[in-house]
Amino acid sequence: MNSSSFLRSPGAALVADASVIININGTGHATDIIRAMPHAFTVTENACAELEAGSRRGHDDYARLLELIDAGIVRRVSLGATGLTVYESLIDGSTVRTLDDGEAATIAHAHATFGIALIDERKARSLCATSFPKLAIVPTVELLMHDAIATALGADRQADAIVNALTRARMQVPPEHVAKVCALIGPERTAQCASLPKVARAAGSGQCKRKPFRTVRP
Repeated sequence: MNSSSFLRSPGAALVADASVIININGTGHATDIIRAMPHAFTVTENACAELEAGSRRGHDDYARLLELIDAGIVRRVSLGATGLTVYESLIDGSTVRTLDDGEAATIAHAHATFGIALIDERKARSLCATSFPKLAIVPTVELLMHDAIATALGADRQADAIVNALTRARMQVPPEHVAKVCALIGPERTAQCASLPKVARAAGSGQCKRKPFRTVRP
């Protein structure tokens, strides 16, 4: 499902994994980005617990998520009976199929509620493609490149938000989206983003004239 169509499902809630929350926080524009989405934005209790555990290691993503929840921008959700069945199958299987707690809960809740799972991890996305082929799985970068975000932020701030997520949160970019990301942020900033593939960074470095790296607006 591509970036021009994944938000067309009427009434489908977005269900964000912990890594997606970290990436969106990293953009510096979390409130504007989430409010630009035409669907409810949710996060499971399990993903919240993962972020809370991170706060004990000095990360502030859980505190920032709580601010979004308290403001009514993000809704915390729990797994129902159907979701729990799917969840248990994802955490109690072979090494090949077993997922982390937050990833499993995100997929299970999205599947049970006909939602859209926002998830970045390759293993989880690959499993969904085979086990839940009808479930919409969208990585953070695809959401950030959506026209709704460009409209809400403007082209320059959208590009800045993507660079922030790449550099501050080390956002993963699936191979099929790398070329579009590089075109959107430009060769100079592509060369500076260590989380992008080395080949893409080398190509960006070759295209630019080694000008000083532009400071990204917070």
